[in-house]
Amino acid sequence: MSAGAEKTIAGRYELGERLGLGGMSTVQVAFDTRLERYVAVKLLAEHLADDAQFVTRFRREAMAAARLVHPNIVQVYDFGLDEPSGRHYIVMERIVGPSGAQVLRDRGHLPIDEAVDWIAQSCRGLEYAHRHGLVHRDVKPGNLLLSEADGTIKLADFGIAKTSSDESSITQVGSVLGTAAYLAPEQAAGEEAGPAADLYGLGVVAYQLLSGRLPYEAASLTELALKQQREVPPPLHHVDPSIPPSLGVAVERALALTPGERYASAEEMRAAVVDGARGIGPDADATRVVRGEDPTSATTVLAGEPGTGPMIVPRAPRAPRRPAPAPADRETTAAPRRPAYAEPPARGRDRAPKRRRKRGVIRRFFTFLLLVALLAAAGAAAYVATSTGDSSVRLREVVHDNADQVITDLKQLIEDNTK
Repeated sequence: MSAGAEKTIAGRYELGERLGLGGMSTVQVAFDTRLERYVAVKLLAEHLADDAQFVTRFRREAMAAARLVHPNIVQVYDFGLDEPSGRHYIVMERIVGPSGAQVLRDRGHLPIDEAVDWIAQSCRGLEYAHRHGLVHRDVKPGNLLLSEADGTIKLADFGIAKTSSDESSITQVGSVLGTAAYLAPEQAAGEEAGPAADLYGLGVVAYQLLSGRLPYEAASLTELALKQQREVPPPLHHVDPSIPPSLGVAVERALALTPGERYASAEEMRAAVVDGARGIGPDADATRVVRGEDPTSATTVLAGEPGTGPMIVPRAPRAPRRPAPAPADRETTAAPRRPAYAEPPARGRDRAPKRRRKRGVIRRFFTFLLLVALLAAAGAAAYVATSTGDSSVRLREVVHDNADQVITDLKQLIEDNTK
């Protein structure tokens, strides 16, 4: 095989300088001699070409990626096997401009308006892919390309993507592909990743574009998983006070640990980020952080069992407090407090029985007096009841032959009893 033949793929793509190198493939610029245009050719690593199952899945998913025609997605033109070299290839749209990784390396971070533009355009590309059943699974700065021709941001490298309608995918449950720092927790755990995993990866990219740092710094998947479970990334407006708190809240929601707590779609994330940059949406002062942080702090991250992610939750509005009444009003309007039970006064308890006993004595005395008067009129002896100070009744014999004397004694007896 001649040197010229080694630099030509599929008899039409003349390979040029290398644009990138990864564990799965090498990307080179190439000239399409048939259509007379420059393209980018990805050559799969030779060790993967020996895996028939991998190649079959790759072809199926490359066909799905080739159907994605959107301004924010790098167009796939062709794919196949180069018989002379035995190498599988993908031919893609060539983008002249830096990747997000190069921009971060050269500039550290982006101004808010530029970063939001990168995020919003990336969301549009993901929304289109997700609606067509394709999950990227490796969203990171290196796979976001800036076209210098018109400033368009394009998602590249759907090589490890999976179709949501097909159970057979290049990345199976239990295996992990992608750059560790941008992997969603479910991906790091080897679980099946859906569209929410792409939103998590883009949330990490957004955090990095705005602040110049990753939300979690980890050297391995194990360390990353532990930090995701135990730590909360610093709020973006704490890292850089120029970042609107509402924008920080919008980005942090994409970083929720559980997929259900993230945005329902890439379009929803795009709208939240754009509004957040304008100061619209939940403010950090209206939410609280609940996982091991001060309840009065800016955001709320719901925490629970391991695997439960931070979710930004707005604080419920407080009901207006009623003004306290003035001291004078309290004295005039407050109803007297009535005890549940109170003993009656001691004097009240003693008077009632005494009054009842005295009335009984008086009734008995006048009854007896009537009897004595009748007897006196007959000139007979009488036994008269007297009342003493101790309320007891005693009999005294009164005997007179003269009725006038009996009446006199009775009058005296009445005076004595009514004192």
